Amino acid sequence: TGASTGIGRACVEMLIDAGFFVFGSVRREEDALLLHESFGEDCAALLFDVVDDTAIDAAAQHVAARLNGATLAGIVNKAGVAFPGPLLHLPIEDFRRQIAINLTGALNTHHVILPGMAARKSGRVINIASDAARVGSSGEAVYAACKAGLLGFSKTLAREHSRHGISINVVCPGPTDTALFQEFRKGAKNPEKLDEAFRRSVPMGR
Repeated sequence: TGASTGIGRACVEMLIDAGFFVFGSVRREEDALLLHESFGEDCAALLFDVVDDTAIDAAAQHVAARLNGATLAGIVNKAGVAFPGPLLHLPIEDFRRQIAINLTGALNTHHVILPGMAARKSGRVINIASDAARVGSSGEAVYAACKAGLLGFSKTLAREHSRHGISINVVCPGPTDTALFQEFRKGAKNPEKLDEAFRRSVPMGR
């Protein structure tokens, strides 16, 4: 999910390089077209919003028909959004949208995809959380809360589905130069100072 930009798009590239055929979920027609232009026949775009569980179910049925008996190897949950700013300054609509996409959206996707994996007794799940889930991040309270929720959710599902041969892992990226990060940067009073602070927080300095 979230296949069109940033880390999600990088995951698509890596999976294709590893020999997988990838279904990439996007929310806009132009992003679906971009995936096709970039990856051709190695990737099929699925147009849906992770907030809509009915749409996810329809997409899963499409995937099953396209696979024609083959096995869905795994899923990478990357769809995410952030509306930066101090908690007390955020409109309630921003709360709800972040929770709907970053947390509920991931729950929706698992709820639709995991039953098939459990029945086959095989599957790999990679959930993309954030370092903000572990240590917090100023100006991202709701985002950090969602990602922390994803950690607990994933650990629990790993326990529940180990007997089904399903592994569930979480990756917690630090600051990454993506479109989402650039939006966060725009909201900063001093973007250059923010850049430097993030660079200092990363041992590699980049």
